Amino acid sequence: MRVFVTGASGWVGSGLVPDLLAHGHTVAALARSDRSAAALRSAGAEVVPGSLDDLGVLGDAAAAADAVVHLGFKHDIAFAGDYGRAARDDRAVIDVFAERLSGTGKALVIASGVLGVVGVGPGVVATERDGRGEHETAGPVSGGGDRSATARYVLSLADHGIRSSVVRLPPATHGTGDNGFTAAAVAAARKAGASAYAEDGANRWPAVHRDDAAVLFRLGAESAPAGSVLHAVAEEGVPIREVAEAIAAGTGVPAISVPRSDIGRHLGFLGGFWSTDGPASARLTRERFGWTPTRPTWLDDLRGESYYRT
Repeated sequence: MRVFVTGASGWVGSGLVPDLLAHGHTVAALARSDRSAAALRSAGAEVVPGSLDDLGVLGDAAAAADAVVHLGFKHDIAFAGDYGRAARDDRAVIDVFAERLSGTGKALVIASGVLGVVGVGPGVVATERDGRGEHETAGPVSGGGDRSATARYVLSLADHGIRSSVVRLPPATHGTGDNGFTAAAVAAARKAGASAYAEDGANRWPAVHRDDAAVLFRLGAESAPAGSVLHAVAEEGVPIREVAEAIAAGTGVPAISVPRSDIGRHLGFLGGFWSTDGPASARLTRERFGWTPTRPTWLDDLRGESYYRT
């Protein structure tokens, strides 16, 4: 297949591109900088110059491909506090893909999040069947409902001749080179002089190694039935206290319990997530696609050296 990938030089994309190529696919990769373009060419991908704002470029590249994997998102805007705008811009990209792929039977795979999927009660393990209802929202962040609505819209494109699917990623998508939530927690521990967790720290996060997640995006592009939800979850729920303790050992600071209301003082924007209990299962995904994660666990990565190099 010829696969068009947005976010190809990003965290998951940089694992997906070599995996697609290793399995005989041709990769056309969006690149908004010369540096990204050079890295992608070196990896063996064809470069599509442009950004997520270049809707015409995106549409043409999608139409020329057999499958689209959309990993790009304006994280810089989202982390600057305007998550809603980033989510709306993302929907504009999806609308272009929907228009150009309608009736073709081609694959459209997008990334979404598994933390905070609504439709399950506190402490209940979320499955691939949850979070698909019209009035359900996801994520403990302003604007999160917009992106969740986009994911549900992508699933509905199955009725328009598109083999659409959504891969839900855990907040702990970890590995060497990570600059996401886990790296932010390590940085926050260093800055605060303590690795904090809320109350008893029994709340859980699902986790997956980046390379295992990348494999699932490829499997989705290759064979996911239209309207599928896939969970890139290798570990159902890792207690945040254990995570905080591993970070404490790696950074040389104490692990401390703080009141839930005070967690933001230690972790900044991450605090609203860090106290969330959001276990999730990938049983249906594993059974349907034969996906078997093989990379290190979250705690294994945190007990290594990669998160603490300066």
